[in-house]
Parts: sequence; structure tokens; C-alpha cells
Amino acid sequence: MDNLTHSIIGAAVGVVVQRSLPAEPDSAAQRLRHRLLLLACVLASNFPDLDLLLSPLLQQPLGYLLHHRGFTHTALLAIPQGLLLAGLLWLLWPAARTLLRASRTARRGLGLAIGLGLALHLLMDYSNSYGLHPWYPFDARWFYGDMVFIVEPLFWVLLGVPLAMLVRRPWLRYGWLLALAGVVLAFAFKAYLLWPALAALGLLGVAGAWVQRRAGEQGRAGLLLGLALSAVFLGLQAYTSQLGRQAVTAALQQLDPKAQVLDVAMTAFPSMPLCWTYASVESNPRQGYYRLRRGVLSLSPALDCPAALVGSEARQPLSPTVSEFAHVLAPLAALQTLQEQNCMAAAWLRFARLPALVLATGSLSDYRFAATPKGNFTVLETAGAGQPPGQCPSGVPQWDYPRQDLLVPRVNGIL
Repeated sequence: MDNLTHSIIGAAVGVVVQRSLPAEPDSAAQRLRHRLLLLACVLASNFPDLDLLLSPLLQQPLGYLLHHRGFTHTALLAIPQGLLLAGLLWLLWPAARTLLRASRTARRGLGLAIGLGLALHLLMDYSNSYGLHPWYPFDARWFYGDMVFIVEPLFWVLLGVPLAMLVRRPWLRYGWLLALAGVVLAFAFKAYLLWPALAALGLLGVAGAWVQRRAGEQGRAGLLLGLALSAVFLGLQAYTSQLGRQAVTAALQQLDPKAQVLDVAMTAFPSMPLCWTYASVESNPRQGYYRLRRGVLSLSPALDCPAALVGSEARQPLSPTVSEFAHVLAPLAALQTLQEQNCMAAAWLRFARLPALVLATGSLSDYRFAATPKGNFTVLETAGAGQPPGQCPSGVPQWDYPRQDLLVPRVNGIL
């Protein structure tokens, strides 16, 4: 997820933790604890993305692909991250240190805020199609949620509006609400968001503001409602993502019955559970090829999905709900040879969920990002069939190959 969403979720959870604990003995300590838990949860909700400071220093594109959402996005290393953040707050904030020494409730709240912030970061990053490997080193597989668009305004509305209602200064409160409304409106005017979805977001925002206002100055009902609806939305997205994957798989199997559909990566549209883009991979080992496709589907055929995200590419209908933009066909043997003989390609394949190989140029790219507006950031130019040992990348994380099912050659006619 984007860091704005991480921050809003962290702020909402930090306030809920603060308001769920017994009050401190005096108002000054209570206000200090509020600031401490709010800041701690916001920081924890962004802390794993500190790997972005390291990845640009490494060889590209491997530095970013293999290390972003890497070690800092694992459950095991969340523990030292939480201890480091707590230690920094202790060392750099004398007033908070005094409070934590005196109040067991504040210490418990700080632990909850940091733990929940880190856990929610991993959950939200899991929810989209980029993936992460939270159980490394016990399980080196990538896990993909394929549920939520990387920038999802629904979370901003469900949680940002109740948070705004907690701001005491009217000019700041209404400025926050106007800025939020302006950003969401811009999404609609730029055709990233359907107008019915905008209307639904408006109603949800009004409901969240009303509930939080009725809850009183120290209430939390609006925030709890926003968190509950966010969980419902994630469940709905997971369900419709699975329906979409089944629709794409059925269309591809009908188109090429001899090929096996290995994976369908689903990317959501903002606040629209019925609209998805997909990228898929099929394999036909007997014929020696694999194929990647990308396209769009609408679970309601009468619904036109947001134009800015669909784009202007020509579409080939594969079924009443599924259309294809483009496809790439490549020999399995060539991909397997690259993995065996080219150490740069072997490292890159530890990231690639949908590895597109262009034989004419020897370039590799992940087909999930073929339509990224600023270009596909995953492109790797391979230097011939082999790679001198001195040029092999160092410190390659041992993530499992997402497409191990493409990289294992056939033996005696069996995959």
C-alpha cells in the first residue's frame, strides 16, 4: 500500500488503542499518552518500508525487486523493528520516557500500538498483487492477496473522516475534510474512480462523521465503524477477486484447452469490487511453450470500468466478462536455460511472478507491470547466455522462485 494509507490506518488504530485503555491519573499525562500512542502506531505502520532507503544503493533492478518488501516485511524481523522503534521513542522523547516509567498502562498501550502498526503494515501490503514473504526463513514462498488496489481511497474515507472529526480546531478539521474530498474528487474527474463509487464513498464519509460526532469527544465509535467496514471491504474484495480469477481461468482454458493455467494475478480497481485487471501465465510443457496474457474483466458485463485504468488498448473478448489486451509467447527451454546459466536472471526470477521473456533482445520483465504508466520497472537486460562469475549479484535473498513450476524441466514426460 501507499504510505498515506499506512499512516491513516496507523493513526486510526493508535487512537482506538488510546481510547480503549484506562485513563491516566491527570489530564497532562493523558494528552501525552495520546500523542505517544498515535505517533508510535503511525511510525510502526510505515517502519517496514525503511527498506526503501537501502534498495536504491544496490544493483538495479534487483536491489529494489529483491529487497523492497524483503526482510523488513517478515513476522520474525517485526520483533526487532518494534523494539528499535520503542527504544528510539524512549531515548528521543524525555517526557514520554517519564510517562512510561510511571504508567504500566502507557507501556501496555505502546506495545499494542507498535505491534498492531507493524502487523497492519504486513497485512495491507499482502492485500495487493505485489506480494511479500512474511514467514521467512521458515517459509520462503511469496504470498499474494490480489485484493486491493495499491492506492485505495475507501480507507482514506472510512478512517480519515472520523479522524478529522477528532480535531478540535474547526479550521484544521474542515481543511482536512476538504482536502480529502478534493483528492477523491480528483480520482473521479481523472476517470480512476466511477461516479457511483464516488457517491458511495460520500455516503460512507457522512455516516462516519455522524457516528463519530455522536460518540462524543472521547468516543471511538466512528473509528471502530471505519475499521469494521474496512475489514468487510477486504473480505468482499477477496471474494470477488476469486470470482474474477475463476472467470479468467475458465476463459483461458476454453481458448487453449491443452495449456495449463498456472496463475492469474488480479489487480483491483479503486473502490470497485466488480472491476479487475489481470495478468496470467499458462504452460504447455508438451509443446514446449508458456504464454502470458493481460487484460480486464468486469463481473457485471453491463458495467464500464474506469477508463483511465482500462486504457485505450484494443481488446479481444475472451468471454462475456473477460477481455485480453495482449499476450507473450516464449519457449520454456529458453527461460530454464537463463535460470541455469545466467546468475542475474536466476536472481531476478526469485521475484518474478509472471516472467516475460523477449528472445529478440534477451530482456526479462514481470508481466504484472507491463502497463505501468511510467514503464515496467522490473525489466532486466540479460547479457547473453552466460554470466561471468565476477558480475554475479551478491547477497541475493533466498526467496522461493514464484514460477518454480516453469523452471523445472520435464522428466520422462512428467512435470
